[in-house]
Amino acid sequence: MSDPCEHLDQINDVRPGADGCEDCLAAGGRWVHLRLCLTCGHVGCCDSSPARHATAHFHADGHPLVQSFEPGEDWVWCYADEALLRVPGLPARAHG
Repeated sequence: MSDPCEHLDQINDVRPGADGCEDCLAAGGRWVHLRLCLTCGHVGCCDSSPARHATAHFHADGHPLVQSFEPGEDWVWCYADEALLRVPGLPARAHG
């Protein structure tokens, strides 16, 4: 894990926008794992998923931080710094 990045100030108290990948649900697609945008609450699919909606959300909206939305995982990824982070005090979240 790397040291905290300069984007941690973009973490908001978000509510997940869906219990699955929002874009896949709208298009009838499928996903492998989910990521929660810590800026706006968008739920997107990971890069192992066919559509890679979490990364697409970063490129479209510039929101750099996602938290794993998988049960038992507590890491954060910063797209801008390409860094895996642990953020103390961040609530654990998972789809359900």
